Amino acid sequence: MPELMRLDAGHAPSVLAFELANRDYFASSVTDRGDAYFAEFTKGFSALLAEQEAGICAFYVLVGEDGSVLGRFNLYDLSDGSAELGYRVAQHASGRGVATAAVRQLCRLAVERHGLHTLRAATSHENAASQRVLAKAGFVPAGPAGPSDLGGRTGTWYRRDLTLEK
Repeated sequence: MPELMRLDAGHAPSVLAFELANRDYFASSVTDRGDAYFAEFTKGFSALLAEQEAGICAFYVLVGEDGSVLGRFNLYDLSDGSAELGYRVAQHASGRGVATAAVRQLCRLAVERHGLHTLRAATSHENAASQRVLAKAGFVPAGPAGPSDLGGRTGTWYRRDLTLEK
């Protein structure tokens, strides 16, 4: 059973392997990270950990039984009880409910660990899989997302108001 874990320094090699193995797959639905991301991966990864330590963001990885990263699930710009959600799942793990389950779990963690009450996520019109994940995880459309929100694409913002589940 995959496990959603808070990102730490020990995940760096697995995260890099995940990003490299799925680069072309991700680029088909979201803006490519570019060669500089991979050339400067260590520096960028350290910056993410510093943002997490400062409480600006919270980063999670979905780790498979073999220790490989199956997905990344991130909360950006934590402020005033809200944050933006971003995620990506490995091609070989997509279509099996992995993303939906992890997003649901992250919604619980957003309340319990981070004191959040609202999450927002944007997805392009072309990314039907992400739209399904958000809908199944309780997000509702909240308005248009423009090219500046989605790396040059247009789409929709989704929102979920969070509560503690009993």
